[in-house]
Amino acid sequence: MSNSRTVIVLMLALLLAGGAVLAAARWMGGQTPPAGQKLVLATSEIAPGVKISASMLRVMDWPAGALPPGAVSDLAALEGRITRSAISIGEPILESKLAPPGATGGLSSIVADGKRAMTVRVNDVVGVAGFALPGNYVDILVSTQDDRAKEAGAAAPAISKIVLERILLLAVAQESSRDDSKPKVVNAVTLELTPAQVETLDLARSVGSLSLVLRNQIDPAPANTDGATKDTMLGLKTPPPRAVAPPVRTAVRAVARPAPPRDSVTVIKGMDSVVQQF
Repeated sequence: MSNSRTVIVLMLALLLAGGAVLAAARWMGGQTPPAGQKLVLATSEIAPGVKISASMLRVMDWPAGALPPGAVSDLAALEGRITRSAISIGEPILESKLAPPGATGGLSSIVADGKRAMTVRVNDVVGVAGFALPGNYVDILVSTQDDRAKEAGAAAPAISKIVLERILLLAVAQESSRDDSKPKVVNAVTLELTPAQVETLDLARSVGSLSLVLRNQIDPAPANTDGATKDTMLGLKTPPPRAVAPPVRTAVRAVARPAPPRDSVTVIKGMDSVVQQF
């Protein structure tokens, strides 16, 4: 009797142990990482506006749950595509950094949708001494005359005002690639602008002299300035407007006019004559 009980207990123990092993195996199977996917990476620095070739890329395995949005996994699909922005070594190739399929390259392929590219002439000072590079953001400053003073009859004072802020610099001279090794003094820069900003910049260029102001890449705050004049630069108080004296009215003195002549008759009585007027 005791032997049969022992056998039963052993069988139950074996069944429980087998169930525990199966449960553990299933749990371990659920914890294995998912199958990896392919991801295309850059093997060299790729500048904006460049046509991609297979020699610039390589394919590697990447965890499926960690793929960045817009990542490209097909190497053949990237052949001949144009880069819209710079891509660093080892950086995944993303659709957001590529021009639409069919783009032929050049500066027009890196201009964002709804934007325009406009080139303005600069000198070594206006161009921030060559430190403004493609990919930087700049503010546009114009120095001109404040014509509002002409309405009061005074001479138009000089004024300096920021007219455009956080403008993307697409290219310096004829180069859209970025080289941080040293500043480069150029005579023209190409900016990315909205159509309204293009009109503002074209007008500013015609009424005054332009300057570029290099700004922090991650600073989106607007300046909201009133502009600088000679008085504000020197800390002088703006004089109150001159009171214009009212025009002097000259009093007109009435001049007595002679009465118009009346009809008269001369009456002669003997040696006397009398004039009768009517």
